[in-house]
Amino acid sequence: MFKSNKKAFTLVELMIVVAIIGILAAIAVPNFVAMQYRAKRAEVPSNVDGIKTAELAYDAAFDAFVQQSAWTPTADPSKIQQAWPSTGTGYATIGWAPDGNVRGQYQLVSNGTTGFTVNGRCDVDNDASNATFTATRDANSAMTSNNDIY
Repeated sequence: MFKSNKKAFTLVELMIVVAIIGILAAIAVPNFVAMQYRAKRAEVPSNVDGIKTAELAYDAAFDAFVQQSAWTPTADPSKIQQAWPSTGTGYATIGWAPDGNVRGQYQLVSNGTTGFTVNGRCDVDNDASNATFTATRDANSAMTSNNDIY
């Protein structure tokens, strides 16, 4: 006599939805973390190219290359940003400085009057494996480590 007109989800349907959401989250979270690491690592090749450009401008003005063989900043790279020294480096001589703190370390090696190499490295995921980038007088920055190293 009484018709039940209840509209609701069954427990099985809800469990299936929760399982699907769990599977999607298990796939999405690692990809999201990797994307964050890639974004943080992107600072290094940009700075390496900036140092290269400043070195080329310095060479055009003074017919010499500047060397900064010690890694700057001096602390090992980690996921924590480090302060950039404002004076006393070859980078100050060529007129280059980053906008604020950095996640990587940089090195500028002069090959006399023929060229130079700019090296950059970072470890934004703090796993003791450095992502490395290199630029030369004739080539823009290129990653020299595996792409899955952050």
